[in-house]
Amino acid sequence: MKTKPVKNYPVLEDDSDSMVNMLREGIAYPYFNSISARINFSLEEWSSFLHLSERTIQRYKKEKRPFDTIYSEKIIQIDNLYKRGEEVFGNEANFHTWMDTKSIPLGGVRPKELLDTTYGINLVADELGRIEHGIFA
Repeated sequence: MKTKPVKNYPVLEDDSDSMVNMLREGIAYPYFNSISARINFSLEEWSSFLHLSERTIQRYKKEKRPFDTIYSEKIIQIDNLYKRGEEVFGNEANFHTWMDTKSIPLGGVRPKELLDTTYGINLVADELGRIEHGIFA
C-alpha cells in the first residue's frame, strides 16, 4: 500500500491562496499531531477547543482522513496564535505560563480557556497586540 507524503503546509503570511485551499482540503492528522506536540495540548484539550469528542479526533487518525474545514481552520488559528505569542513573549515557556495564568483584561479567566471560540481566540490575539505595544489594562 502506497502512503502519501506528509504535506508541508504554508504559513498564512507566505501564501494565503494556498492556505485557503489547504483549509478547504482539511488538515491531515500527522500535521495536526505535529502542531499538538509543539503546543503541548492533550487530546482532552483539543476536544474542548474543537468541540469534538476525543473518540472523533481518534477516528480522524484511524481513518487517515483530513479534518473538516471548520476544525482545520480552528487548528490553524490556534497554531498561529501560539506562534505569535511565542514571538511576543520571547519564548515558548513564558507564553505558555501566560496562557495558564488568569488575566484581568480578559475577564479574570486564563487565556487558554478562550480558545474554544474564534471570538475568544481573537480576544487573546488582541491582548497579545496590546502587550507587544506596552498597553496594559
